[in-house]
Amino acid sequence: MSDEDLDPEMAQEVQEEKKHLIGQILDLQNTLDEFSSKVDTVKEENLKLKAENQVLGQYIESLMTASTMFQSTDN
Repeated sequence: MSDEDLDPEMAQEVQEEKKHLIGQILDLQNTLDEFSSKVDTVKEENLKLKAENQVLGQYIESLMTASTMFQSTDN
C-alpha cells in the first residue's frame, strides 16, 4: 500500500511521521559521529600520556641510578 492509496489526511500523517523519523535518524548519526570523534581524541591523548609516563619513568630511574642514596649498601 503506497501513500497515494491512503486518504489525504492519513497520507499527510504518514509523511510527517517519515520526516520525523528521518530527522531522528540524522540526529542519531550526528551524535554517533560526535562520539566517534571524541573517542578518537581520547585515544590520541591516552597515547601521548603513556609516552610521557614512559619518559618520566626513565628520568626517575636515571635519577635514582645516579644518586648515591639509592645505591646498594652490601657489606
